[in-house]
Amino acid sequence: MLSELNNNTAAAEQSNFHHFVLDIAWFGLALAATTRFLSVYAIRLGATPVDLGWISSLPALVLIISAALGGWWMRRYGDPVKALFMPGLGYRLMFLLPALVPFVPPQWQPLALILAVAIPALPQGIAGVNFIVVMREAIVPQHMTRLVSRRMVAMNVTIGIGALAFGIWLEKAPFPFNYQIMFLLAFGAALVSQWHCMRINVLPNLASKAAIRQTAKVNAWKSPRFRQVALVAAIIHIAFYSIVPITPLYLVERMDATEGFMALFGMMELAAGALVALLSPRIIQRIGTRAMIGLAMVGTALAAIIIATAPHLYLTLIAALLSGGAWTAAANVGLFSFFNESAPHEDMAAYSTAYHQIIGVSMFIGPMIGSHLASSGIDLVLVMMVGAALRLLAGPLIEHNLLGRLFRRPERAPLPVEGLNP
Repeated sequence: MLSELNNNTAAAEQSNFHHFVLDIAWFGLALAATTRFLSVYAIRLGATPVDLGWISSLPALVLIISAALGGWWMRRYGDPVKALFMPGLGYRLMFLLPALVPFVPPQWQPLALILAVAIPALPQGIAGVNFIVVMREAIVPQHMTRLVSRRMVAMNVTIGIGALAFGIWLEKAPFPFNYQIMFLLAFGAALVSQWHCMRINVLPNLASKAAIRQTAKVNAWKSPRFRQVALVAAIIHIAFYSIVPITPLYLVERMDATEGFMALFGMMELAAGALVALLSPRIIQRIGTRAMIGLAMVGTALAAIIIATAPHLYLTLIAALLSGGAWTAAANVGLFSFFNESAPHEDMAAYSTAYHQIIGVSMFIGPMIGSHLASSGIDLVLVMMVGAALRLLAGPLIEHNLLGRLFRRPERAPLPVEGLNP
């Protein structure tokens, strides 16, 4: 009987693993529209550097607020998978709303695009908190790093496919019709992703403790281990995103990059990211999570330097390889693994909320640095070098834990929770 139960649990987890990978694969097709071409779309609509900064930053600001509602929303439903449906669907409007922007009068189109990406961030914060809880309750901890790695490979491959297909389409069809069709197709792919999310089933042996503890008041910020995660998250996101809105502006305005080149640039980033995602578990075993994140941030700094100093457009593809692989190692695999190691399973909702909030704050601050420097008249090359310096500084801060003295207080033992302790 026990063996049969274990077999059923293993089969259910394997099914969950399958749906998690297909979810991100379809979502990756959709993400190609926003991650690769949204900034170029904004530039074509007449967006200024400040507008580009708000397009990157405002969703993060909304995310800070909405992430705080994640635990409350999940408690309304009990089942985190059911709780994921409405916010997950609302989040996917990020692919539909930009298609409507050309119907707005031209002078209002940059503002309309800012709102089109900011509004879906409200359900995104709720969905993000719930999704991490779903992952922790649907996949056993021993398989989590493998799942994150597989999801990153699947996402990078499908973003690459989407970027290539969309890039060809955008250069062949007239503006803005080309972008509108692209966003509609992306929305369709995102709906398929949503379907796979709703096919996931929580494993009873993983959900029981979370169900008991979901009403407990937990403050993740009291944990020294989580504060280390939060500091690392803040450093890498502020440093990396400081020039994220400026990079496409530099490539388009200074080096005459077209949508086709931006698609190729994205392909290089994603190919490197997919390779690094496969290798990351071994890298973590060999040098540790913190060291991998720190070295990866140095890689992102080198990428920014290459872009700023490249005499020819196609030499920036080397930077694309460096940037894609390094950021995958730093944030998509490294940071999440670091967070996963620090968060108690039974308190995942509270820790996930705090995790999303610190990333939201950092992603709000980061893009504003570069966009405001650019809008103040500073040359774009110098802005790129400032971003490179921030990324380069982030590397040793993280790898050698130079700010670790802030977290040397011993962690308090958690208070007993009724129903968990004898």
